[in-house]
Amino acid sequence: MSSPDPADKSKTLQAGFRGRCPECHEGPLFDGYLKFAKECPSCGFDYHSNDVADGPAVFVILLASIIVVPMALAFQIKLDAPIWLTLLIFVPAIIGMCLVLLRPFRGMMFALQIMNKAAPGELEEHDED
Repeated sequence: MSSPDPADKSKTLQAGFRGRCPECHEGPLFDGYLKFAKECPSCGFDYHSNDVADGPAVFVILLASIIVVPMALAFQIKLDAPIWLTLLIFVPAIIGMCLVLLRPFRGMMFALQIMNKAAPGELEEHDED
C-alpha cells in the first residue's frame, strides 16, 4: 500500500486552512464562522461524522499567548504603565488574535483528521476464562 502523495497532503492542508472541503478542495467547510457545514455542496462529502472538538482552541490559545504575553510584559516593564492600560491594550489583542486564528486552525485540524483517517478510540473487549 503506497502512501499518499505529499503534494496531495499539502493541498488538503491548504484547503482546510482556507475553510474548503478536504476531499474536493472546492466546497465550503463552514456554515457560519466556526460551525461545520453538514456536507460539501460540491462533492457531497459528509462533514458530520468528524469532529475536532476543542483541539484547535488549545493550539490557538497557546500560540496567541506565546506572541502577546511577552509583548504585554515588555510594555509593562519598559513603560511602567498602569495595569489597566496594559490590560486595555493586550486583552483585546489576544482575543482578536484568537478569533483570527481559530477558524483556519479548526479547518486544518479537520483536514488532518480526514487525511489520517482518525477515529475515536475504542476499547477491546477481552474474554476472561
